[in-house]
Amino acid sequence: MASSEQRVAIVIPARYGSTRLPGKPLADIAGKPMVQHVYERAQQVANAHAVVVATDDERVAQAVRAFGGECVMTSPDHPSGTDRLAEVMGQVDADVYINLQGDEPLVRPADIEALAAGMLADATVSVGTLCHPIDSHEAGNPNTVKVVLATNGNALYFSRSPIPYPRDAETATYLKHVGVYAYRRSVLSEYAELPQPMMEHAEKLEQLRLMAAGYCIRAYVVEPTGPGVDTPECLEQVRAIMSGQPQVSRPTLADIRLVITDVDGVLTDGGIYYDATGECLKRFHVRDGMGMRLLEENGVRVAVLSGRDSATLRKRVADLGVTLFQFGVKDKLAACNQLMAEAGVSAAQTVCIGDDSIDLPAFAACGMSFAVADAPAYVKAAATQTLSAAGGTGAFRELADAILHAQGNAAVLGTAAGYAQVMAKMAQ
Repeated sequence: MASSEQRVAIVIPARYGSTRLPGKPLADIAGKPMVQHVYERAQQVANAHAVVVATDDERVAQAVRAFGGECVMTSPDHPSGTDRLAEVMGQVDADVYINLQGDEPLVRPADIEALAAGMLADATVSVGTLCHPIDSHEAGNPNTVKVVLATNGNALYFSRSPIPYPRDAETATYLKHVGVYAYRRSVLSEYAELPQPMMEHAEKLEQLRLMAAGYCIRAYVVEPTGPGVDTPECLEQVRAIMSGQPQVSRPTLADIRLVITDVDGVLTDGGIYYDATGECLKRFHVRDGMGMRLLEENGVRVAVLSGRDSATLRKRVADLGVTLFQFGVKDKLAACNQLMAEAGVSAAQTVCIGDDSIDLPAFAACGMSFAVADAPAYVKAAATQTLSAAGGTGAFRELADAILHAQGNAAVLGTAAGYAQVMAKMAQ
């Protein structure tokens, strides 16, 4: 590895525990544990002086030692990966520390080398990271973190929302933040003492703590990267890529022609209320109704699927003009197949939204699936994506807006002229 006045250490955090994929660092990919692939790619970074794995689990440590890697044991109680990195700093001497996630087996050494080079070339840069261009469809996904940059490459803000917001038309260009960071030693030593600002709590993005404290984060633009490993589905995709298997194209929101939605816990907050006569009352969110009509008027059918049946539910569906529905359903997989046949669409053109175990068969039937934010962890794990809104708080509208953006119909959401084209048929 290259010599330099400043030492660069690549630290690979590798926690064994994972809600979606327990034991993730040790998952086998092409005959090696995933963490070994990351480690070996990190060793190819020419301007790095040290590569270590930081873990809180002896099973990971044993695997790293088995392939000849260097490992550092850290506390299991760190609230963030940056806090874990600060502990490693006490055991590994360097001037610049690069935090490279252990679930990125497709990382390109050249990208990490560029990040390190940027830090070494400009002493005024205290924190560095990476980003790459994405399309408007991916920008609408709250699980994809976006960043906007100043002319000099410094980050202006990171968000789960699409930034910048295209007020008049789909003219914005988007950058996805790649979660690789480079820190100077002085930054890490101060990080644990920094207060957590409101925007970090709201976005659940720890880099906003640094920005709120006045640190500049320089973002270096690279080519689009391969997928990381967050779920079992991601793992299979990475295995296929690394073994050279042909990639099966996955449905996107641009392909969707039918949205199947659950009711209790999705269109409502899950509460069930009874009036004095015993009639069941439900509280619906007005913007969800608008989202349904906007989809219908832009060529995407909406179907309502519920395990319950009531006069209240039937009245709401009738008010919205929804003609595809099934109530009192016990077998949601069969019901989804029937609704798709009625709408004349395929599974790849269908997305469903749910909140509980009863919706899992619907997830299996549809090409894409979304869980509301307050769904149980095992339901989120089974879904294609998780929404940022909870049931009854506009979750359906969040998905509807994302579909309209992906299909080039954002104007009906954000412009008076666009909305005027469909307003005569709108109902909430």
